Amino acid sequence: MSGLRDYSVVYFGNDWFAENRTSSHHIARRLGKLVPVLYIETPGSRSPQKSARDLRKLWRKLARALAPPQKVGEQFYVATIPQIPFRKLPAIDRLNRWLGAWLARRAMRKIGFGQRISWFVVPHPGPLAKRLGERLTVYYCIDDYASYPGMDPVAIQTLDDDLTRKADVVFVAPRALVEPKRKLNSNVHFSPHGVDFELFSQAGDPATEPAEEASGLRRPVIGYFGTVGEFMDFDLLAYLVESRPEWTFLFVGLIAADVSRLRRHANVIFAGPRPYETLPRWAAAFDVAIYAHQVNRQTKHSNPLKLREYLATGKPVVSVVTPETATFGDVVYLADNPVAYLAAIERALREDSPELRRCRMAAVEGTSWDARFAETIAVVEEMLARGDSR
Repeated sequence: MSGLRDYSVVYFGNDWFAENRTSSHHIARRLGKLVPVLYIETPGSRSPQKSARDLRKLWRKLARALAPPQKVGEQFYVATIPQIPFRKLPAIDRLNRWLGAWLARRAMRKIGFGQRISWFVVPHPGPLAKRLGERLTVYYCIDDYASYPGMDPVAIQTLDDDLTRKADVVFVAPRALVEPKRKLNSNVHFSPHGVDFELFSQAGDPATEPAEEASGLRRPVIGYFGTVGEFMDFDLLAYLVESRPEWTFLFVGLIAADVSRLRRHANVIFAGPRPYETLPRWAAAFDVAIYAHQVNRQTKHSNPLKLREYLATGKPVVSVVTPETATFGDVVYLADNPVAYLAAIERALREDSPELRRCRMAAVEGTSWDARFAETIAVVEEMLARGDSR
């Protein structure tokens, strides 16, 4: 009978050095405390755009693919294996399989991996599953990847479905995707996101000083942290900004969309990307935190980590209505149109109190990443003990 500590994990995720910390990072970091981990960045889920940022990123990834695994922890290594995104060309799938398997095996040899488990958090390298000599294959699905902007939805959905079928166990963060995946695999577990409660709760501590750049802003401060991407509802945001010019709207994070419509307003501040560990200091300056994404297939099938992080700060939260945000309806102000959203912010400002802050924090206090990771590992350990694999 063997357990997880008898294995190494080859882990396929998104950019390890990305500005945002996602479920991919939180789970991988905890795995690395138990067993050796080779974290493989797999750019290539979407075709690169012609922007300078995308081109610089592409060259960086190609350079990393030729480099040996980078040691970033005691038993944690990072390598890059690009997947060529032009999947409609007949030879691309075969090339991705061959090149990906060769690079992964080369990286594992350099580290000295023995028995291994493959762990996928993204679907596009899924053709490598069961090709790396792994004892067990895990798919930890955190999003409806085919719904992302810029994706080839048919190709990515096919890869997602194929990986779901091949995996020995599937963990699913979005509630809306659990049943569709159970039609493809009988061993599916609902595993919603955790939250780094200890970190984000610092925002509600009177001893936490707001970030220096945010300390003198005109109040109220309506805040957002995370990537400012195409998935956001810019019509809604423009309505809010234009309706309340006396308020400050603070966006903390990478700008990955055209924000010219907002930037021209004097009451809008883009602070740019900031280190993950400093986000509580920025949140300390918020009077209300907002989740203002478009309501579409992507958000309807999401399990927003940001919502949990907001709640952990204790700050009032106003959100658009999706199946997942609705589950927090007792502690989050929900609105389904711009007029109602503005009214919800005003209500949140008016009603905030220490008691409500405690309620918001209590709603996520028991869902730490440590607790979520322990649940996940218990399932994997049980499968290894039983000798399960498909």
